[in-house]
Amino acid sequence: MPIYSLTDEIVFPAADLADDSGILAVGGDLSPARLLLAYASGIFPWFSDGDPLMWWSPDPRFVLFPEEARVSRTMRQVMNRKIFDITCDRAFIDVIRSCGAPRKGHDGTWITGEMVEAYGELHRLGFAHSVETWKDGILAGGLYGVSLGGCFFGESMFSRESNASKAAFVHLVMKLRGMGFELIDCQVHTNHLESLGARHIPRADFLRILERSLGRPTLKGSWSGLIAP
Repeated sequence: MPIYSLTDEIVFPAADLADDSGILAVGGDLSPARLLLAYASGIFPWFSDGDPLMWWSPDPRFVLFPEEARVSRTMRQVMNRKIFDITCDRAFIDVIRSCGAPRKGHDGTWITGEMVEAYGELHRLGFAHSVETWKDGILAGGLYGVSLGGCFFGESMFSRESNASKAAFVHLVMKLRGMGFELIDCQVHTNHLESLGARHIPRADFLRILERSLGRPTLKGSWSGLIAP
């Protein structure tokens, strides 16, 4: 399959035209309109600092159905003991910058300044959200992603304390399940998310579920009251 070069026109080729590695297109920009079209089409941006902007639609797709979430006994204890204070949309920029901080054993980051600015704008528009975990008033972990219809597209998470990012994720999953969300898009495999119940499904199945989930209204604006503890 060819890798498509995007122009200023805000369009994408069909998601199932991605190559075997999952790359669909290069170029374009990170404007809100393009990002929202990408997510609604089953496509997401992922590129390293200094590389061209690349757009992906892997097959299979790594997802978590909220009703299939697995919470270990240890995590249940963490949640029940309220080791962390959990908030939503309280510190979005701090969360995304923390997700982009260099990690042990990894060079560089894919969360560039351009990405921070772009997703910060999506947050201001009410489409991007963060979940924060706090310990003694200090940001200990969190995650961020984009919400459209009945689907949440998880982008990244970070942790400065043991179980801090897991607590944020478990809290989010439980709240989304209660609100009837169909799917959490985890994009690509990680052992961390697999331990919480995420699994691969064929891209064609993902696209069908996504299309259905987009039929429900998007919960725009701050989620601070929607998924508060």
